[in-house]
Amino acid sequence: MTAPDQSSLELWPIGNCQVSGLIDEAAGLVWGCVPRVDGDPVFCALLGGDAQNKGVWRFELEGQVKAEQHYERNTPVLVTRLEAEDGSAVEIRDFCPRFERNGRMYRPVAFVRIVRPVAGHPRLKVKLKPMHSYGEHAAGTTNGTNHIRYLVGNQAMRLSTDAPVGYILEERSYRLESDQHFFLGPDEPFSGNVRSEVRRMHQNTVKYWTHWVRGLATPFEWQDEVIRCAITLKLCQHEETGAIVAALTTSIPEAPGSQRNWDYRYCWIRDSYYTVQALNRLGALDVLEKYLAYLRNIVDAASGGQIQPLYSVMGVAELDEEVAGYLPGYRGTGPVRKGNAAYKQVQHDCYGQIVLPTTQAFFDRRLLRMADDQDFTSLEQVGEMAWKMHDQPDAGLWEFRTRQEVHTYSAVMCWAACDRLANVADRLGKDDRATFWRDRADTIHAKIEKEAWVENGGGDTGHYGASFQADYLDASLLQMVELRFLKPDDPRFQTTFAAIEEHLRRGSHMLRYAAEDDFGAPETAFNICTFWLIEALHLVGRDEEARGLFCTMLDNRTKSGLLSEDLDFETGELWGNFPQTYSLVGVINCAGLLSKSWNTIR
Repeated sequence: MTAPDQSSLELWPIGNCQVSGLIDEAAGLVWGCVPRVDGDPVFCALLGGDAQNKGVWRFELEGQVKAEQHYERNTPVLVTRLEAEDGSAVEIRDFCPRFERNGRMYRPVAFVRIVRPVAGHPRLKVKLKPMHSYGEHAAGTTNGTNHIRYLVGNQAMRLSTDAPVGYILEERSYRLESDQHFFLGPDEPFSGNVRSEVRRMHQNTVKYWTHWVRGLATPFEWQDEVIRCAITLKLCQHEETGAIVAALTTSIPEAPGSQRNWDYRYCWIRDSYYTVQALNRLGALDVLEKYLAYLRNIVDAASGGQIQPLYSVMGVAELDEEVAGYLPGYRGTGPVRKGNAAYKQVQHDCYGQIVLPTTQAFFDRRLLRMADDQDFTSLEQVGEMAWKMHDQPDAGLWEFRTRQEVHTYSAVMCWAACDRLANVADRLGKDDRATFWRDRADTIHAKIEKEAWVENGGGDTGHYGASFQADYLDASLLQMVELRFLKPDDPRFQTTFAAIEEHLRRGSHMLRYAAEDDFGAPETAFNICTFWLIEALHLVGRDEEARGLFCTMLDNRTKSGLLSEDLDFETGELWGNFPQTYSLVGVINCAGLLSKSWNTIR
């Protein structure tokens, strides 16, 4: 077994909430951006088509025939064992340092690798070939006795190592006779002994993550699955600002040749709402608190005006979309895009998705910073926009690029914004504001019931439509119960669920919608929608079926225990950006709903 001939989503994320990397099945670092998740992919072989020898960092074992991988327990520290046909073997540990140091979190723009000989007399070749400018140029180098500088555009990264620098520069095989340590990070002299410092970083990083996981309130069943998803969701947060990206990659197609290749390395208000909601259920309040700070900055910048559906992790509003022409794309299926034109879209659901997570801050006594009257005043500005826009056309949560309608999901989210503001006003003793927002919520509720309901012979035998203007179905309608717009025993929900199952379900999986969009008919199932199906089955009492479908979805995960955005419902192959926060949220939420209680064994 050598380096793969083509890219695959069998990838293992590492990261430290500043940078992240994706390691393939042969221990190749094939994706990694600097100085943060939306930066230049200096490791870009994932999108390099047939050119798997550029934009990559590999340890190639002579005569390699086998590779095994696992994470160190309850951490994102990856262990890869490579074995050769003569029985020799090496073990590689990959991580990005993260731990408290000098009273603050140490999370450098750095990738760390430790290589150990564990059997026989392995011969190794180090291939470290970063690129810059989205695959346009190979990085130039300068070097000293124990380091190599890689010139990645206007900046440089420095490899500090106790391995032979000449062998690395000339890509020569050599016998690995002792542990070797590699720290690829900021262009500054490495402080201290590389071996001892890197080992200390490894120990401290493991300690940080195992302690973080210890604080999670996991369900009794599927603990390992939930823990892996929770760790990966945390890796998707840019700690400096609190923003949460939708995925760590750009331009993995939703289906082969579909042109549905988008840059997901940005913070969608919607996706982040679902992420903090899922992590809240596990008690991971640190992610929520940092994200609420990010939201406060977004709301301040909007000054009571329209909120965009997405922003950069730094809160930048303009995310101009362009094609990175020097990267062929995942398996050669371009285009590779940087930026995302969806920032220009109007998506009214975002107002509810700001109010809902912020509501918790008025009630949760555990938070370091609880929300106050001033926060409520600011949040009311968001509510005003929800009220103003609840019956106005938008692109919807599926971000249609060529049409606008009054989407039911968006309207329900606007209702939820007003409903939760009434709850907050009650909490603060503002009776007049509570009445004000409750009246608005009731008005929106009535409007949705009238405009979104599609009659089918009278009475409650119809279903809700995806928009006020159309009768087609959309899986997001299943969220009407989760958002408390409907109760699960409401006849209107029951008939809507039945219609969605009939029209959107494909065996064990679910489409977002079946109607043609800007790019034709959808070709793959959308994984979060399948989890919404599982949740709905549970809510209507079909628990055995729900558990069966949930186990099927778990079987579709990568070896790293994760999911991308989409899945071919005929072949089971994963497509779309990876790892997808939506999909990981689905694992956590469904495990919590379906798990046996801890009380069954206590």
